[in-house]
Amino acid sequence: MKNSIKNIATVVMVAFMTFSFTTLEGDKKDIKVDNSKVVWKGYKVTGSHEGIISITSGHLNFDKDILTGGSFEIDMTTILVTDLEGEYKGKLEGHLKSDDFFGVTKFPSASLSFTKVKSTGKNSYKVTGDITIKGKTESISFDLSVYGNKANASLKIDRTKFDVRYGSTSFFDGLKDKAIYDEFDLVVDLEF
Repeated sequence: MKNSIKNIATVVMVAFMTFSFTTLEGDKKDIKVDNSKVVWKGYKVTGSHEGIISITSGHLNFDKDILTGGSFEIDMTTILVTDLEGEYKGKLEGHLKSDDFFGVTKFPSASLSFTKVKSTGKNSYKVTGDITIKGKTESISFDLSVYGNKANASLKIDRTKFDVRYGSTSFFDGLKDKAIYDEFDLVVDLEF
């Protein structure tokens, strides 16, 4: 009888110690990639262009409905232009996929991993993460909102930090109306 009580006490003590020092990941909610959308918009002196790009995979982490983390992978080979048609659409898509811009043959994917998430109000967060484009990783901060099973964010990215220099006045002089601004926007609507 004494051995049984000792064994039970040992099991309870081990269980208590294990649970005391184990961090629970919380809920990992996979992104429904077919119901989610990433819209990009790039700017030049004479106007802008926009399009979409596909999410390959991703998830958001929650602890009691509070966002705690996340990560995503983007298929760079899916860059599409939505504001042009025909020959010009094809030419711009080809140019964006070329080594002048995102070099998708060598770098077919981009990624974003959250490193810090801070609540800024009900359903609102300030997210800091590591974004990797063309094999280069930089830190980025942005606001993200979560409502039910949906989340959205707007990111402003400086392409020159990822060695995307084509048409940049930061690197080339005399571009005049051929200049392309360094920053581009991503508007992300997620469903999970």
